[in-house]
Amino acid sequence: MKLTILGGGGFRVPLVYGALLDDHAEGRVTHVVLHDLDAGRLSAVTRVLAEQAAGVPDAPGVSATTDLDEALRGADFVFSAIRVGGLEGRAADERVALAEGVLGQETVGAGGIAYGLRTVPVAVDIARRVARLAPEAWVINFTNPAGLVTEAMSRHLGDRVIGICDSPVGLGRRIARVLGANPKEAWIDYVGLNHLGWVRGLRVAGRDELPRLLADPALLGSFEEGRLFGADWLRSLGAVPNEYLHYYYFNREAVRAYQQAEKTRGAFLREQQARFYAEMRDPDAPAWKVWDDTRAEREATYMAENRETAGAGERDEDDLSGGYEKVALALMRAIARDERTTLILNVRNRHTLSVLDTDAVIEVPCLVDANGAHPVAVDPLPGHATGLVCSVKAVEREVLAAAGSGSRATAVKAFALHPLVDSVAVARRLVEGYTEVHPGLAYLR
Repeated sequence: MKLTILGGGGFRVPLVYGALLDDHAEGRVTHVVLHDLDAGRLSAVTRVLAEQAAGVPDAPGVSATTDLDEALRGADFVFSAIRVGGLEGRAADERVALAEGVLGQETVGAGGIAYGLRTVPVAVDIARRVARLAPEAWVINFTNPAGLVTEAMSRHLGDRVIGICDSPVGLGRRIARVLGANPKEAWIDYVGLNHLGWVRGLRVAGRDELPRLLADPALLGSFEEGRLFGADWLRSLGAVPNEYLHYYYFNREAVRAYQQAEKTRGAFLREQQARFYAEMRDPDAPAWKVWDDTRAEREATYMAENRETAGAGERDEDDLSGGYEKVALALMRAIARDERTTLILNVRNRHTLSVLDTDAVIEVPCLVDANGAHPVAVDPLPGHATGLVCSVKAVEREVLAAAGSGSRATAVKAFALHPLVDSVAVARRLVEGYTEVHPGLAYLR
């Protein structure tokens, strides 16, 4: 099978390739094509993969190209992990928002909207090319904002595009571990949008163990989200939120922490990865070691400002190993080999959440087989969660409308309607600020 990775010069590509190296079953990926617009980054990542594959029998072959159409032709799976505007764009998203006193995180609030406005036109072009050049391919989207981008691509690819995220999987794994359960044997009742969901139950052998967790302050204080949100708030919710909901529930504190930080997350990653790619220009640099050392630093500092605000301490060692590559491989296996499994994925709603229309992309448990991912019926969300989900989905639809029409007024509307943007005047200044720093938003008129 041929797997094409868009954003193939990206820093996290070795995680995906490492998962492929561990896969020795029949019907595995045999050829990986890396596509990126930056030939230098492609060269660096290709070197890392070559060292990864050293000594591994039958390792998937790797080729690289800057020609998108060439990369897509004949693909069985397309893994999309692009970053339109690069980390410089992410740093600018954060900077412009924080100057207005609102959140600039890359998937949440003003930063997520700006990133979506830059990314959707590119993602739609990719979807159209896949439909033309590889109509039988399955597209696995990890490009952020993952739910929004998946919905944009689904308008051209239907159910053949599936969004993935490691946040719900990691959350479910942590809860199961705290409760002494095997994560592989637990059913995680999770529902929402990407980076906006809640674990409402965790069933083991038919019994919901979440109430036991919520009733035990010691257990709640023993894992990431328990420390991040606090035991009292989790008991009030009767659920455990995705970590990204910290930006909503503790918005003032999060914005203040980001404003006071020495540098934003995007600026940190921009500098860190610039060092990595610069080191990789040395032909004698130990590619794998340089990459792995950089990865460890990256993972350890993830959401550091939020943890500091909540007094949550350092990340647990068990949470430093990534995870999205395992979700991607499990999804590919299930489809390619009809190995039926259950995964939390971003898919079209159909009739899963009655408050949203059938085409809205949501994040829920899905049964996966050779015919794709099928969302599992879930109980309705409580009122507070329904309101937030509907509000953010409405914003996503305005982003899609602005990206499709080029309407500046619609872009302002998208910012102004977001729960974390508190003024139409601020929304207008955000659009002004973003169009000044991002050439990719010149289409907004």
